[in-house]
Amino acid sequence: MRVIQILTTLSFGDAVGNDTRALKAVIEEMGFDTSIYAENIDPRLPKNTAFHIDSLKNISKDDVIIYHKSTGTDLSFKLDSYKCRKIMIYHNITPPEFFKPYNTASASLTEYGLEGVRYLKDKIDYCLAVSSFNKSNLMDMGYECPIDIRPILIPFDDYRKKPDDKVIKKYSDDGYINIIFVGRIAPNKKQENVIRAFYQYKKINPKSRLIFVGSYSGMENYYERLLKYTEVLGLDDVIFTGHIKFDEILAYYKIADLFLCMSEHEGFCVPLVEAMFFDVPIIAYDTSAIGDTLGGSGILLDDNNPIFVSMIMHRLMSDENLRKSIIEIQRKRLEDFQYNKIRDMFEKYLHNFIENS
Repeated sequence: MRVIQILTTLSFGDAVGNDTRALKAVIEEMGFDTSIYAENIDPRLPKNTAFHIDSLKNISKDDVIIYHKSTGTDLSFKLDSYKCRKIMIYHNITPPEFFKPYNTASASLTEYGLEGVRYLKDKIDYCLAVSSFNKSNLMDMGYECPIDIRPILIPFDDYRKKPDDKVIKKYSDDGYINIIFVGRIAPNKKQENVIRAFYQYKKINPKSRLIFVGSYSGMENYYERLLKYTEVLGLDDVIFTGHIKFDEILAYYKIADLFLCMSEHEGFCVPLVEAMFFDVPIIAYDTSAIGDTLGGSGILLDDNNPIFVSMIMHRLMSDENLRKSIIEIQRKRLEDFQYNKIRDMFEKYLHNFIENS
């Protein structure tokens, strides 16, 4: 019996790719023969990390396929050709409406992805959703198979690596409040609403800067609109890093005073957990899976009015006792995502599925 993970693209450094690779190590430790197969494999990954999906042969009815679903692909419509037991890990798919004004190809891809999810509703034996929000999405699309919630497996040892010194020297100890948001530049993440709140906060504290850490590749139209927006508002202290190295990302977390998230669609949002790890207090708008991931930590807002958000930012940055309290609660929440806990949860779910299917 084999336990095989398959997905559309195994990328270097993204949440789905990291989860897939981390689970491979766990499955191996459980004693199963396992491999990863993908339609696209990032060339930066070590050789034999994964194999092309076309080389997946000789599937037995006793085998288990774990399908990571996060985008549009023909693979969803071919999955039932594999005559074995099937698990889907649902990472969620961004609604196409967010992309239509900026990138029609991305809008079409996400629409195709949702079609694939709906197609698989009676062809999957078991689902693992990475948040309760994702589980609700599956149920709304007609899934009747068993669904459990299993957060993304995060290898926290990676975050203990040495951060980039240049970034730390550039943005530390100059008296400025560093506000960050980490994540790709994308319309569902509503970076414009972060900018709106920062514009109001800047009136309260001129010695503050906003840093967006993440690539804008594929969303150049949206990125250009954000640049023009900051120009119209007369904001000089808004920085877009673009795609950067991992040690630089670590450095931005190190120099951050506040993590501000106004995203309107997240299936999990790993950067929230990363902010917890680095003791960066979080303010976030309560949408999609944001509340699931925070789990009572951070400051969760039911209103994204920029003036209101800026006042919350000011309160958090000026009240040291509140800041310490928020960080302490985030540390407690972080314990729920510890590697061993999520690993044990996955092992339990996989064992139960294999034994009872």
